[in-house]
Amino acid sequence: MPQRVNFDALLEVARGLLARPGRQVLAIAGAPGSGKSTLVEKLARALAGQPVAILPMDGFHYDDAVLHAMGRRPWKGAPDTFDVGGLRSALARLRDPDEGAVAVPVFDRDLEISRGSARIIGPETRLILAEGNYLLLDADPWRSLRPHFDATVMIEVPEAELRRRLRRRWTGYNLTEAEIDFKLDQNDLPNGRVVAQTAGSVDYILTKG
Repeated sequence: MPQRVNFDALLEVARGLLARPGRQVLAIAGAPGSGKSTLVEKLARALAGQPVAILPMDGFHYDDAVLHAMGRRPWKGAPDTFDVGGLRSALARLRDPDEGAVAVPVFDRDLEISRGSARIIGPETRLILAEGNYLLLDADPWRSLRPHFDATVMIEVPEAELRRRLRRRWTGYNLTEAEIDFKLDQNDLPNGRVVAQTAGSVDYILTKG
């Protein structure tokens, strides 16, 4: 049974992982707009001075050219629009004690593209805060990531609040109302339901909103 936690309790979980030998990975998942990036950045600030690094799943988006070829560009952000194998390989390298520094991609939200090798996770890192919508998805190929996680967290946010946050996000991109409605009702919110319904077993649930 997952344990419900607030931020302070989750911070203690992260500190407990840092106290373990070897490198640990704390996986944080949630629907689009649930505040995953904000949460991991807050955790990293609270752990300032500790050997902590952030690994966002969004860096493993397929390029737009690939999505056009797949016929999936309008649904960018759906589970099948990510390079799960690339993410799994990065996690395996990060867990390998014989690896040195590992370069990982970072998603540029302003450009809406992933920039390869944009962040270096050094060998001194002891805790990786991995965040992304589908990290805990109980479906292939996503479930192959689970062995690389030492603790798992799901963020819960009511759908009405997700809609409000996502509408505000997309409004900032100067989209039309019709384009925003498509993104919300045909992509973001359905993807959020997939996350909520198929997350599998998790260790902790953080309720927000």
